[in-house]
Amino acid sequence: MMEYSLVRSKRKTVALYIRDGIVEVRSPMNTPKHVIDSFVASKESWIADKLAITSRRAAQRDSFSLDYGSSVLYRGAQYPIEAKEGNQVGFDDKCFYMPPNLTPEQIKQACVMIFRMLAKRDLPKRTVELAQKMAAAPASVRITDARTRWGSCSEKKRICFSWRLIMADDDLIDYIIIHELAHLTELNHSGSFWKIVESVLPDYVERQTRLKELQQSLAAEDW
Repeated sequence: MMEYSLVRSKRKTVALYIRDGIVEVRSPMNTPKHVIDSFVASKESWIADKLAITSRRAAQRDSFSLDYGSSVLYRGAQYPIEAKEGNQVGFDDKCFYMPPNLTPEQIKQACVMIFRMLAKRDLPKRTVELAQKMAAAPASVRITDARTRWGSCSEKKRICFSWRLIMADDDLIDYIIIHELAHLTELNHSGSFWKIVESVLPDYVERQTRLKELQQSLAAEDW
């Protein structure tokens, strides 16, 4: 029998989750153990596939490393990382520059600093441009460290974007911005919400697919 951790709660159904290589089962309070065991056994092939994918992605993350001469994504294009005398880090439209003799981890952290700077410079500006087109008025636009969400919109009309979005190409950046601006009118994912998105971006479904591919690529590099 495959090992798993069990979490019982007031939920109505049994469900499976794979988290960090661990199989977690969530079940109703009174579900018999033998029923849960049978459910897990019936999903053994699916679990094995998911664990293999998780293991492969973990290996990719562990092997990913940046060095001088490596390249990173900014708005969908690759730019090299170059050493520059001094203590400054930045972007000059040709490369990501930073002090020499940094370790791979320090190089990655320097890139994150630059990404944050670029996100704060570019994303609010583009949000204002698209908001004018959509006759929308966000209360504020902030850049965050969110890992699982490209963007969010609160009931107070405050929009947030993960700095990681700046790595996407402009078409995908526009999709996320328009998505969050549409939430200013519909704070849900109802049919009305998607009609707003489609009125601005008829090809939004295709952009969603490309965004998922980018998300998987960045996850493999542990950004």
